Amino acid sequence: MARRALVTSIAALVAVLLLATPAAAKLTATYYQKTCPKAEQIVSEVVTAKQITTPITAAGALRLFFHDCFAGGCDASVLVSTNAFNRAERDADDNVSLPGDGFDVVVRAKTALELQCPGVVSCADVLALATRELLIMLGGPFYHVRLGRKDALNSTAASVEGQLPGPSMTVDQLISLFARKGFTAQELVALSGAHTVGFSHCDQFASRIYAYDGRDRNAHDPAMNPRFAQALQKACANYTKDPTIAAFNDVMTPGKFDNLYYQNLLRGLGLLASDQALAAHPQTKPLVQLYAANQTAFFRDFAHAMEKLSVLGVKTGRKGEVRRRCDAFNNLST
Repeated sequence: MARRALVTSIAALVAVLLLATPAAAKLTATYYQKTCPKAEQIVSEVVTAKQITTPITAAGALRLFFHDCFAGGCDASVLVSTNAFNRAERDADDNVSLPGDGFDVVVRAKTALELQCPGVVSCADVLALATRELLIMLGGPFYHVRLGRKDALNSTAASVEGQLPGPSMTVDQLISLFARKGFTAQELVALSGAHTVGFSHCDQFASRIYAYDGRDRNAHDPAMNPRFAQALQKACANYTKDPTIAAFNDVMTPGKFDNLYYQNLLRGLGLLASDQALAAHPQTKPLVQLYAANQTAFFRDFAHAMEKLSVLGVKTGRKGEVRRRCDAFNNLST
């Protein structure tokens, strides 16, 4: 048993060292100190105004950031629009439901930065900073964001397949996916806590609330709280006709970043099958219980995981560019 634990620890250490790429090492907290000293202040002011007028912005930006980083690295490739020459990442099947407000807040911040410091701050850095600032507004933890990312020179829908966690994945599949990116099971559970805000469309969990047994239309996943399942059945009744119908991931405090997501899982109030499964798997259940009981521990581990996520697969130097517009490459032929 001790030998297995040692092997696991060594594997995790190797994964972390692999993430410590030369590109990530070039990022610094003071990257724009001389070229755009007010960059962080400008981003903060813009995202604050956007969040106040549109409270779902923070959850949208967080999801956008995760999808960008996990599919090819934190390089703003998900922000690029499809054109006549290329079907971009944002139009991949796993990305078509990304909230428009996440894209919009980045565009607004980038526009403000271009007026102050044209051609200096990358879209990848804007997205990373905006996500951190918006999470803080929801009551989430502060974490350091190192800067100096360059924007990707390519973005293809095909590159997204198999890179992102799905709502029906088993815990073993999730652990394997995160391990390939260099993340531990603990970091998987901590990052999953981001589902304490935001919403999911009914088609993402319909199989849990309708005909779960394959026969009875009203049969739901027995892991779900019965009253919760019945309420969702009513709320999603017309989801096949209206695919925009959605439910909050955290039914208790949907607009606050806290640890109720984990408490909900222990009560059978998890919305997605992949989330609820975390509370039953022997490798992740103790972590769900820990974070449900201790918000300080959750915030600490979430902050560390976000710092690690924010440097995943970053581009620097000539491997990227600083886009003038976040939705288009500087060179159309790129």
